[in-house]
Amino acid sequence: MTTKYKPEKPAKPGEEKMADKENKKKPNPTDTHVGSRIRLRRNMLGMSQEKLGENLGITFQQIQKYEKGTNRVGASRLQAIATILSVPVAFFFEDLPGEEGTANRGFAEDPSTTFAIDFCTSAEGLQLNRAFVRIQDQKVRRRIIELVKSLASDDGD
Repeated sequence: MTTKYKPEKPAKPGEEKMADKENKKKPNPTDTHVGSRIRLRRNMLGMSQEKLGENLGITFQQIQKYEKGTNRVGASRLQAIATILSVPVAFFFEDLPGEEGTANRGFAEDPSTTFAIDFCTSAEGLQLNRAFVRIQDQKVRRRIIELVKSLASDDGD
């Protein structure tokens, strides 16, 4: 006996299921996380979206969509991105929200205190880190840290 697939009809003509609408508007959290990790690694290497796109044979707009999680990255494309960015594929899934392994983190910081990671992965944080590590003199590094601390305490306290 052959049964034909019959899609559910909306209650009224022209109506869509609410769940379908919501899913189309908001990217999947895993796709968003993978995209943010692509952006993080690309920025760590100082690579532009255009350059990554060239290496993959796609446009920088497609890279933007991957990084925002708007478009899902296929397995073979993710493998190619990992090769170009010199990381294992697993890198893109590290620290995935809701991951089961987060319960056994021991003395690790609470995930809500990841402000330092958020800053370091921002454009300003990456620029600051790149410039700072090029300073060879330890005394100069310490003085910069003291300067930044004093500027921060003047503004906040």
